[in-house]
Amino acid sequence: MLKSLAREPLVHFLLLGAALFLLDAWARPAAAPAGATEIVVSEARVRNLAQTFGRTWQRPPTQEELDGLVESYVREEVFYREALALGLDRDDAIVRRRLQQKMEFVSEEAAALAKPTDEDLAKYLAANADAFRVEPRATFVQVYLDPQKRGAALDADAKRLLGTLNAAGAVDPARSGDALMLLEPRYENASQSELARLFGAEFAALLMKQPTGTWSGPIRSGYGAHLVKVESSTRGGAPALADVRPLVEREWANAKRQEFARAFYEKLRSKYRISVQKPGTAAR
Repeated sequence: MLKSLAREPLVHFLLLGAALFLLDAWARPAAAPAGATEIVVSEARVRNLAQTFGRTWQRPPTQEELDGLVESYVREEVFYREALALGLDRDDAIVRRRLQQKMEFVSEEAAALAKPTDEDLAKYLAANADAFRVEPRATFVQVYLDPQKRGAALDADAKRLLGTLNAAGAVDPARSGDALMLLEPRYENASQSELARLFGAEFAALLMKQPTGTWSGPIRSGYGAHLVKVESSTRGGAPALADVRPLVEREWANAKRQEFARAFYEKLRSKYRISVQKPGTAAR
């Protein structure tokens, strides 16, 4: 296939035309503003090249290496300018996307300079309280009572066992009731939503209302009945700024970046009159 194409006169003509175009563009002096054909490698640029080399290789460059870095920079600049002169940046999706990203970085850098005050963070926390709301949590031990095994004696057994547990002091919950491999005898710092998934919403809500440091219950779940001892618990609700400051600062910064980006784009867009030509309709 390729060999047959190589013998086609039309292919020869197209390749020759492309070569003549590039040769003409290379040989013809470009109509450029004054100073556009001069490349100045400033002292600051040379220092930057040397510093970049030093960060990469953990040593300063030799004079020969520095000369090579400068020549590489000049080579890059020459090809960059000539590519622009030939219009190679136009209608290139990758170049367009990269330039868009660089413009977006401008607004992100501006937003990064903004530092929130305590008042800014407090207002943001108040306006977005649900995003920072803390769930109730509890650490507790539980003794399971199997309703199928105990039948009508379940309530009486629970009352008797509750008295025994409170009188005994230190006990092993795993040996005090009935076995159920799906449940652990102790849960540490479990959130209400986690407990709702394990035991059911009603159990989780009632557990958070139990006193601390004493056995109570029974509390019903989808498995049966449970005697529980809450060792510690934390109330849910909107936290104080001091408790979640790093999280609020991060979310405030994200919101500020989005705000800057929208304002930056709208300001740039306002400089243009947008005309959209849809298929089959006149331009508007």
